[in-house]
Amino acid sequence: MSASSSHSPLLHDNQDDLHVDLPPAAAPPPPPPSQQLNHLHSWFHYHPQIQQLGPEMIITPPSIQMRQLLLSCAQLISRSDITAAHRLISILSTNSSPYGDSSDRLVHSFTKALSIRLHLHPHPHPHPHPHPHPLPLPIFSNINPPNLTDSNNFIITQRCNTSSNYNDAILQSSYLSLNQITPFIRFSQLTANQAILEAIDQPQPQNHSFTSSPQPHDIHILDFDIMHGVQWPPLMQAIADRHHPPTLRITATGTNLDILRRTGDRLSKFAHSLGLRFRFFPLLLPDQTNNHHTVDDVINHLSAVLLLPNEILAVNCVLYLHRLLIDRDKLCLLLRKIKAMNPRVVTLAEREANHNHPIFLSRFTEAMNYYTAVFESLEATLPPNSRERIEVEQVWFGREIADIVAAEGENRKERHERYRSWEVMMRSAGFRNVSLSPYALSQAKLLLRLHYPSEGYNLEIKPYDDDDDDDDDGQCMVMELLV
Repeated sequence: MSASSSHSPLLHDNQDDLHVDLPPAAAPPPPPPSQQLNHLHSWFHYHPQIQQLGPEMIITPPSIQMRQLLLSCAQLISRSDITAAHRLISILSTNSSPYGDSSDRLVHSFTKALSIRLHLHPHPHPHPHPHPHPLPLPIFSNINPPNLTDSNNFIITQRCNTSSNYNDAILQSSYLSLNQITPFIRFSQLTANQAILEAIDQPQPQNHSFTSSPQPHDIHILDFDIMHGVQWPPLMQAIADRHHPPTLRITATGTNLDILRRTGDRLSKFAHSLGLRFRFFPLLLPDQTNNHHTVDDVINHLSAVLLLPNEILAVNCVLYLHRLLIDRDKLCLLLRKIKAMNPRVVTLAEREANHNHPIFLSRFTEAMNYYTAVFESLEATLPPNSRERIEVEQVWFGREIADIVAAEGENRKERHERYRSWEVMMRSAGFRNVSLSPYALSQAKLLLRLHYPSEGYNLEIKPYDDDDDDDDDGQCMVMELLV
């Protein structure tokens, strides 16, 4: 990705009008009876997978042993040993909390996800392991929450659903909190903005057959899944600061027309305050939570994107395309369709993780390792009573974990893959890599140093290697979690 000119204020944030008030909170469930742990303790004798753990592990499980219990539970589920899996889930749910340390919170989130998987995919013939006591339903949030640093409350629902159990207000608030307390989204958006600004400044080679055609001047951004548009105010500021600022047009896709319109209104007001000529076009896609949002839908809606000859087109794909990996061939077709639109630049940002493995146990292990690093990074940078951290972990990351662990087939949306996989797909669609400029690197480092001064984050530059390509190899900027 490339960088903007040095005067561009890309580290400036304009999110004051994006706060979403949350509904009143439901009271957390009371702690379980003291007899609950003793009741669960008597079960470990009835299954060899549990028996080998030993009673002392069930009574006082340290963090490493709890993660081993999680893995053992996933192994039981993968072997369809549902009865034993239920027992381990009860043990895990009783001995974990969303308000403990990072390991405790991680175990709580993954235990909920495993419980959801058992409810969504019950096995008709679990392995018989008779026991004189009936299996109770798992109990979550056993520990009363501490005093939080924000007076606003929120609701964490626990229905057996991986995506639709949170209303829009809660999801919006968790997204904005994620953007404020972690560099994950800002890092991607800042780097993408710099690439766009540098790309539109690059002169294009003249075609002598069309020397009378004017050079493109205005800017058109096609943004896949714009969310609340928090990426664009810094770029709009950078464009408005130019001597003769061009017109900026954003075509924004999304699945909620009301959010799209409100996002367009906010960006339009901000552009007006800058004196920037601005137009916003919402492009509504079918709601993905109802399993109607397919790659074909996106391809078909591309025909509605208006392309003008005097505009430079930039296509922005930040944390979006992984949801379309359910059909890799169709996704490659979509990328070729985007290439046919002749964009000056396409920005792609994705998680450096492999959560798209078809085998459940492999996917579970990868996800547990990945989110362990995420939760520990939040532990290192935020106080233990941070309301925003609890909200982000339980709502945003909790929903992702539930999707990766519990959902299967077309219902699974979080299909993250590593950057080498994306490189292959982008090259097959006709794109080439662009090297990062020194300014792009300095801006990314400045973002981490100013806003996230802990030792929990680091930048790594990975080169793209392709022996069959004579062009200069590009680069991939990766933000590492140091745990």
